Amino acid sequence: MSSIKDIQNEIVDEFSMFDDWMQRYEYMIELGKSLPLIAEEHKTDSNIIKGCQSRVWLHADLKDEKIVFTADSDAIITKGIIAILIRAFSGQSPKDILDADTGFIDEIGLKEHLSPTRANGLVSMIKQLKLYAVAYQTQISE
Repeated sequence: MSSIKDIQNEIVDEFSMFDDWMQRYEYMIELGKSLPLIAEEHKTDSNIIKGCQSRVWLHADLKDEKIVFTADSDAIITKGIIAILIRAFSGQSPKDILDADTGFIDEIGLKEHLSPTRANGLVSMIKQLKLYAVAYQTQISE
């Protein structure tokens, strides 16, 4: 499995291939369409990320001491955003997720091209991914 940093670098490289933000948005939409869907039983209020304008469900399972995330959103751009985050962090250890830098988001220019409400949602998504990592790290340590 690739490291988080390697995956983030791949994402930065992919986004740098596009000349303008319309192409990047289209790419994000494609990423969202390829997102492995969350199981219907996990589309519950307790899995909705607070702070997002649209509804975003995020579920995490611990498998072989690695966190596997699944998600969905009712908004296509938001679905693309969570797809990018899941690609970077799913299948990684809680410690690696907690230690990971999220500077790649700035490198692809995502934050500066989102509306303020979507940017807040992005921060909430990252926070929720890290909260799952904290919970599972504690569980592994016990």
